[in-house]
Amino acid sequence: MTTYVAFLRAINLGPNRKFPKADIVAATEGAGFTGVATHINTGNVRLDTAMRSRARIEQALETAYADRAGFAVPTIVFSASELAAIADEAVRLSEERGPLERHYLYLMKSEPEADRVAALLERDRAVDEVVVSGRVTHLLFGAGYQPGAVDPYGVEKALGVVATNRNLNVVRTLAEKWC
Repeated sequence: MTTYVAFLRAINLGPNRKFPKADIVAATEGAGFTGVATHINTGNVRLDTAMRSRARIEQALETAYADRAGFAVPTIVFSASELAAIADEAVRLSEERGPLERHYLYLMKSEPEADRVAALLERDRAVDEVVVSGRVTHLLFGAGYQPGAVDPYGVEKALGVVATNRNLNVVRTLAEKWC
């Protein structure tokens, strides 16, 4: 059995996309996964499975979640070891860049095409930086960042991928808790 962490996109936003933790657990277990746990109500799910194909795991979860929730729930899956490496890289990036106001990670279903990454990286500004690493995009907001839109770069649209975002604290906590 291998441990995976699934990140659910766009749940519990507004009145029409409610998907309570108890329903997420029931749907995940109903799809045949074990060791299921959740962390806060934003769609972070730990699970164990003998399945090795990330695409098959994502498909099984998306089918179970759509059946239970009544709407599509895009799901991005990483193995526990991948999540630990993502958290380590995120902490390193934050420490190297000095004090940051915010650090968001966009966890992507697939790796973006190189030309789309290049176009996104050209949009860096003086107070922030974008780092794309495999299936993760880091938005690093430095001193002078004015809170507003979480994603002023439009990462998902710019890279042409399905993604969901979490802040550094959530990713680090999940890695410490589940990896």
